Amino acid sequence: MIFTMKQRPVSAFIKVGGLYFFARTLDKIRLHARGELHGDHHEYLGKGFDGRLCRFLRIDYEALKTRVLSGGTDEEILAWCQLHGRGIDDIDVLIWNGFAAKRGWRDEATAALEQNKAGSGLAHRTDLLTFFDYYEVDEGRAP
Repeated sequence: MIFTMKQRPVSAFIKVGGLYFFARTLDKIRLHARGELHGDHHEYLGKGFDGRLCRFLRIDYEALKTRVLSGGTDEEILAWCQLHGRGIDDIDVLIWNGFAAKRGWRDEATAALEQNKAGSGLAHRTDLLTFFDYYEVDEGRAP
């Protein structure tokens, strides 16, 4: 029997074309297709940040998934998204990154962030103010 270690996706802070979270969404698609994605992420495939990013780019998640699994670099896939969804400029990147990187900090998602922290034994971590901060610690990239 071959045991495959289930993996966490790359950091939400990795940028492709200036955008936060795009690399993470693509990484989750690839890992899931290979059966290597950690189970904690299955429920949110195409939802949460993945879904918001797709709606921001005006790309259907299933179409993105098909494109990712056909191959190509993250940059090539972002170019495809802009061709088949909507083009984005520096202001769009600024708006997306400002929203995404601050999600959970003093907004309607704060309660969900606190619930996630509590479920992971991190309720005492008052320094984890956003979902991105939480992911870094919960997934073992930061102390």
